[in-house]
Amino acid sequence: MKKITTTCIFSNFLIILLSSISTVKSSVEQNIDIKRSDFPHGFFFGAATSAYQIEGAFHEDGKSLNNWDVFCRIKGSIANGENGDIADDHYHRYMEDIEIMHSLGLSAYRFSISWSRVLPRGKFGGVNQAGIFFYNKIIDNLILRGIEPFVTIHHNDYPQELEDRYRGWLSPLMQEDFVHFAETCFKNFGDRVRYWSTINEPNLFAEMGYERATFPPARCSPPFGNCAIGNSDIEPLIAVHNMLLAHAKAAKLYRQQFKAITDYH
Repeated sequence: MKKITTTCIFSNFLIILLSSISTVKSSVEQNIDIKRSDFPHGFFFGAATSAYQIEGAFHEDGKSLNNWDVFCRIKGSIANGENGDIADDHYHRYMEDIEIMHSLGLSAYRFSISWSRVLPRGKFGGVNQAGIFFYNKIIDNLILRGIEPFVTIHHNDYPQELEDRYRGWLSPLMQEDFVHFAETCFKNFGDRVRYWSTINEPNLFAEMGYERATFPPARCSPPFGNCAIGNSDIEPLIAVHNMLLAHAKAAKLYRQQFKAITDYH
């Protein structure tokens, strides 16, 4: 499958990073001290995470089960039967984590929004205000310490109900559910967030979830695996198709209705 990079609405972060990487490599090879002044103006030194990998609190404060919560409970899916129920406990210790970032002198932090924490039932239910409160606290405290928030809207996790209802990214209905999720994020966080990524590595999620079955929903067919359901030749393409259309719709919505708000602030 042809590689597709992370779909972004706008960001100069990657461009600046790529323009500076040769400088870093050369300095390391020559054992030369690297200083901030060696980097161009506007370069961000940052860290990156994703919601399922760090938050924990998998069933607290109104959050529903997501596709990873369910997948990790299927025997044999994950080595040693491990899961993200607690993970790094970022949900309870986010202030400690932000203080560590600040102490390191980071100027950017990329994190993702848990779909099932903000919209536990997708379009089939309401907004979970506890989830909104959690991410508002993260954003506000990052900005207070001079750390720029980079927000990924969707990093592989979504409410399990969407998988049960219409098979998630195999259905065009997922496009509208994603746009609803993105709009919810723009409305609640867009006055402070200037850098957005829509969907993290759609190519990887499609390959691992619909071709090799190492990610949920664990669908595949021979010779890639021996799943009970799936078609490794067709389904990854369908999933990527729906993700790219969902990205395009969300990006259009942002540019037409929300970008001016961020630019104003």
